Order: sequence, then C-alpha cells, then structure tokens
Amino acid sequence: MEALASRENGLPAFCAVDAGSPSQKQKGTPMTVTKRMALSAAAVALAAITATTLAGCSGSASANKSANDAASGSKTLTVWVDASRVSALKDIAAEFTKKSGVKVNLVQKDFGKLEQDLETQIPTGKGPDIAVGANDWTGQLATDGVIQPVELGDSASKYEKVALDAFNFKGQVYALPYSIENIALVRNTKLAPTAPKTWDDMIAAGKAAGTKYPYIVQVGPQSDPYHLYPLQSSFGAPVFAQNADGSYDASKLTIGGADGVTFAKWLRQQGSTGALSLSMTGDIAIEKFDQGQSPFMITGPWNIPAMQKAGIKVAVDPIPSAGGKQSSPFVGVQGFFLSAKTANKLAANDFLTNYIGTDAVQEALYKAGGRPPALTTAFDKVASDPIMQGFEKVSAQGAPMPNVPAMAAVWQYWGVAEAAIIGQKADPAATWTKMTSDIQSAIDKQK
Repeated sequence: MEALASRENGLPAFCAVDAGSPSQKQKGTPMTVTKRMALSAAAVALAAITATTLAGCSGSASANKSANDAASGSKTLTVWVDASRVSALKDIAAEFTKKSGVKVNLVQKDFGKLEQDLETQIPTGKGPDIAVGANDWTGQLATDGVIQPVELGDSASKYEKVALDAFNFKGQVYALPYSIENIALVRNTKLAPTAPKTWDDMIAAGKAAGTKYPYIVQVGPQSDPYHLYPLQSSFGAPVFAQNADGSYDASKLTIGGADGVTFAKWLRQQGSTGALSLSMTGDIAIEKFDQGQSPFMITGPWNIPAMQKAGIKVAVDPIPSAGGKQSSPFVGVQGFFLSAKTANKLAANDFLTNYIGTDAVQEALYKAGGRPPALTTAFDKVASDPIMQGFEKVSAQGAPMPNVPAMAAVWQYWGVAEAAIIGQKADPAATWTKMTSDIQSAIDKQK
C-alpha cells in the first residue's frame, strides 16, 4: 500500500504532500490554518517521461474517432501524473497510441503543486490535456475555466455513486474517477473481538479492555475537522446542503444551527475528559494504537501497514454515531481532469473513458497507490481483502469531500473553533455560532 504519511496530519484530499494524497493547498484546515490559506506559487520542474512511440491506427470505432480528431488537432496527448502512477499508465498509453496514432506523453509532476500549476499553465496554453487530481479541486478549477466536463455517457453507471458525486459541480462531472478513500473505525480484534453498534458500546468496550484510551482520534494543536467530521455529521450538522444529484449547494451553509451547537458542546465535554486531546497528533495517535493502548482508532487505510507491522490484527468497521444520526466521513476521490484548452478533446475523452476507465487500468492504479478503485467492476475484482471491504462499506455511508470554492472559507475558521472548544478556552455555543457567522461572511465576500 502506498505510503500516505501525510494523512497522519489529518489532511483531506487537498492538503497533503504525497503522491496522490491531498495537495499542499491549505484552506485554513484540519491541521494548520495557516498552511491551507496559501497556495505555493513556485513552479515545478517537469520530468517528462515518454510513454510510447507512434504506431498505426486500429479499425475500432473509438480509435478511428480519436485519429480523425487528431488530424485537426494535436497528435499528442500530454498527461500530467504523479510519480507513483507513471508506471501504471505506461502500458495503456502505449496501447492507446498503437490503436489511435495519438502519442501519449506522460509528464511526472509533484502532486503537492499540481493544482497550482494547472491554474497557472492551462490558461496560457502550456498545460496538459489530462491531469490527475483530487475531487476537492473541481469547483475552483471549473470556475476559473481551467477544466471542462468529461463525457462519460453510459459508462457513468459503472462507477461508484460517491465517486461521481465527488466530481459533480453544478450538475456536471469534471473528471474520470479512479480511486476512493475515507476513514473508518479500525479495531484491534484482540482487545475488542466484536464491532460496537453504538458510541456507548464502543466506550464500554474500550473501558472493558483496560487500556489507557477507550478510543483514539487524532486531533492535534489546531484540531482536525477531517477526522472529527463523521462525529459532527452524526449530530446532523453537515457543512453544506447537497442537491438531488449529489453536488453541493454552497448557498446553503448547514454547519451551524442547533445541531452544530450540540456537537460543539459534545466536543467540549470530550475535551474535558481527555477523550479528545489537542496533544494527540497523527504520529502520537498511531504510536499509541500500535502499542495497544486503545482498541479503537478512527483513521484511514494509510495507517494499516504500520498496524500490521506492529503485529496487530485489525478489522474495519463503520464509525458509531455519537449524536444519534448516521456518521458520514468525508470521501476523497481522485481522478483525471480534462483540460479546457486541450487541442484534441475527442482523443482525450476517448483515452479517459475507454482506457483509464477500464478494469485493467483501475486495478493497476490500485496496485500502485493502494486506494480502492472507483470503477465498480474493478473494485469487485480486488475486494478480496476484508480490510478494503470494510473501508468500502463505510465509504457508501460517506459524503464527498466538498468541491465548491466556498469550502475555503470553511477551512479558514473550522479547525480554529474546534481547537478552542476542545482546549476548554471558549464557550462552545458562542464559538460555534461565531464560526458559522464568520464562514458565511467570508463566503459572501467571494461572490
């Protein structure tokens, strides 16, 4: 499984520095407010990796369409991809070239700076035709005219619904999804043989195990809204309302109100008992769990290898509800964006839907990155691992990481408010209410 150390800092799919984990774009955040507030302006040197040589076209309809399109546009597709996915795409790029006559040039990029490079280079015509990326970039990239919708057609039904919802912005899907990731309740089966059905069951099992911590959630000095979100959602306080098609309605901020205040009061109570602690960073959390100091930890698949290395047999379960409603973690989805400036749209769309959107490629990307495939049939082929099955089951209950530009305002104030409440430095009701007001004001200024 791919190293996802950046997730130890609680960074969602847009703020970690890792091949394929959240970008370094800090919008005020799970971990450090200052990090998410700025995008790196530094350009990344390109390490071009030539995937194929030109070959003759095949007689397939899709290949002929790509070749015909290439006659009036570019005969090369440039694809930006991070280091861990270059090798997984080489063979399929060569196959595409052989059948279509369109060369695929794979260019290795630093994932942490990729979003910013898309913003600065595509408008000038120097960007790629296709680029890997995280779903929470979608709203801003689409608003800025950097990307365009992908024409999935009938193949849309072959993907997990949450994967399509994650790239849905204003009713259109802007990427070909390839992987899904989320947090869940990871259980030390020796200390807790059965999965808890409720939050109280989990606490009771944790106490019965005789460990130092009934449960562990990484929080850190500036809180961690990403890891705490499933608990917040169980109180009925999601960030934004969702439309019927799964997209987010940024005009309806739902993080506040009575349900949000109730969650804030719960946070303070958990902080007062030490169940949630600002000193519990990601590194400390996994260390304590690996030492057997708790039977439960809310975390993601990136920490499973360390647990297994420590000799702990684990199971993955749904996160029990703390507030009475279903716990819904954020689901981060990665995919391939289509540039708004591509000179070969038909060939690019063909490469996405008929090549990257196949079992073979999605399985290869899974092997390279360790994330469950977004294509349902591909997932079914690699789902023999019960740990993966556990995370996938929880993802079905999750909510896509918000992809609207307004989310930047949320990150700006969210973690700061939580940290003050957990640290017993502020009144929960007043703090949560002010946070909501500040977020709304910041969103209004964006308009």
